[in-house]
Amino acid sequence: MVEQSFGKHERIRKRKDYLKVYQNGVRVDSKNFIIISCRNRSGVKRLGFTASKKAGNSVKRNRIKRILREFFRLNKERFPVSQDTVIIVKKNVPSLKYQDVCRELESLLIQKTDVQ
Repeated sequence: MVEQSFGKHERIRKRKDYLKVYQNGVRVDSKNFIIISCRNRSGVKRLGFTASKKAGNSVKRNRIKRILREFFRLNKERFPVSQDTVIIVKKNVPSLKYQDVCRELESLLIQKTDVQ
């Protein structure tokens, strides 16, 4: 059975790692999200989130981040190995359900794998 956790080793936690992804990564965007990805040397799939105050109040931002973590946790095998991925939430995002986020991110992941 595949492990379905989202541990600390799978998170982008340091500012320098975020900056590295922003500078060297490939961008793909949709209506509500921007995905930036670049290779890493750790050999681990890592994920980071950015949701500024422009995305909504703290309740809305935290809910979106919870949904994104859940999406990554359940779809880890679809993310490339040795890759850092940052998901940026665009401003004025409406209240999204898990199914809406899944639909949108799946289409972005398909586009992203076609680009690489």
